[in-house]
Parts: sequence; structure tokens; C-alpha cells
Amino acid sequence: MADGVVRHHDIGGLHVAEWGPADASAIVAIHGITSSHLAWTELAAAAPDLRIIAPDLRGRGASSTLPGPWGMSRHAADVVAVLDALGLERAPLVGHSMGGFVAQVTAAQYPRRVPGILLVDGGFTLAVPQGFSLENPAALIGPAAARLEMTFETPETYRDFWRGHPSFVGHWTPAVQAYVDFDLVDGRSRTSAEATKQDAIELYGTPEVDAAVAATRPGTTLLTAPRGLQNEVPPLYPQSRLDHWAAELPGLTIVEVPDTNHYTIVMAPAGAAVVAEHARLLTP
Repeated sequence: MADGVVRHHDIGGLHVAEWGPADASAIVAIHGITSSHLAWTELAAAAPDLRIIAPDLRGRGASSTLPGPWGMSRHAADVVAVLDALGLERAPLVGHSMGGFVAQVTAAQYPRRVPGILLVDGGFTLAVPQGFSLENPAALIGPAAARLEMTFETPETYRDFWRGHPSFVGHWTPAVQAYVDFDLVDGRSRTSAEATKQDAIELYGTPEVDAAVAATRPGTTLLTAPRGLQNEVPPLYPQSRLDHWAAELPGLTIVEVPDTNHYTIVMAPAGAAVVAEHARLLTP
């Protein structure tokens, strides 16, 4: 686990955290739909040579009170605002889960600002599961959204909730506990349920997202987890979906990170080490 976040910034109400030397090669790490910057603690530990800039997306973490509208284009504009505020003309992006969609849209809409992206179990539109409707987008991400409506009596109760999560059984670490503790404020998750609902629908395709995916740059790498959000099989991207994107985008490289699920691919040391290895390939 990294020694801790070394710098914090408030950029127009958007909270941004940094690890690593201020003069090192920078990457912007973009978290998932109900997550926060602390999803990247293990990446910081695995890549102490990199300057890792990790915003709390609008509606999440310490940016939870920022108003909508939300959506990938709004998040992309926020990412560029972070680059501007930190004096970075360009920086590669690493996006996990919904953060991959934000990375894709940022690269498509601001191509001069983004020299490359790494996608981690995200960034390619999902197939709507049988029996679900886009009229209830939060249901598509299941327990991750249901948690936002729950109240927890104590921090320990919230820890117990997460300790029992199938994806974290056997993977409870100080980094995970810090992530969980940060997320709870006044008995509830910091993540905005309304932001989650608005953003979730875009994971299944909008004109902006579809255009960004179609414009995926040759040489882009997608790291995938073999297990899903509940440590289940099939994963978020089953083989049929990966085959589809490989055929549509012949310049795409797909790499499975063994023995990971949708969370541990970034939040456990072994998964984060693979992410760090590929992230370094984006830097000078």
C-alpha cells in the first residue's frame, strides 16, 4: 500500500488527489461509477515512479456535492479542467469501469490533450441483460446502486457490509478499508444516486459514447477481469463481447488479468501491478 496521498487540490469544487513525485511522468487515473480516487491506492504503490493524478468525479467522493448534469461529456470536460489547472498540456488517461468511458470520450473530444489511454475493465458499451430496461439504468449495476439508498449505523457496520462483498472476500486490505471509510458520510455513501442513474445509462451507448468507442485509437489496450462485480462468471465483458470489439477494432489489444474480478483488478496488489506495467507504456 502507498504511504498516502501527498497532495490534494480543489479545482472548481472538483477534488483531485495526487501520488508520486511532482516532476514525474503524469497519468490521470479515472475511477468507476460509484467509486473515488482511493480506488487507485494500490496503483500508486505499484508505480511510485509515476505522478498519478486522481480526481473524484462529479457526484462522487469529495466531489459529491457538485451539481449535474452528469454524463461522460461532462466528466470529460472536468478531466480537461484538471489538466488546465495543473498546467499539463497533455497527459495519458487510465480509466477503470465507467472511468474507461470517461477516458474514451475525453480522448475523442479533446484528442490533442490525450496522447493515449489504458482501459481497465471498462470503456466499451455493455449489452443490456435480458429482462432489464434502460428506463431503470441503476438496476443494471445492481448492488452497487442499491447501496446508495442504504443507511449504515456506524462505520464498522459499513465495513462489515463491504467485508461480506463477494469481490473482497480474501482481499480485505488497509487500502480497501481506507476506501470504504472515506465513502461513508453521515451513515450514507458519498456517491450521488442521481449521478449514478444518469451516468449508468451511457454505459449502454449514446451518440457521444458510440462515437468515442468507434474512434478507439489503434494500439489501445483493454485489461479485463475474468470475474465480474460480484466475483461472478461471466464477467462484465464475456468472451462474446470481447470477440465483438476485437472484430470491430482490429487495433485493440485485449489482455486478461488472471485471478481478478472487476474490483480487484485495480484494488488488489496483483491486479494493480499489471495496471502499473501497462500504464508505464503510456508515459515518455
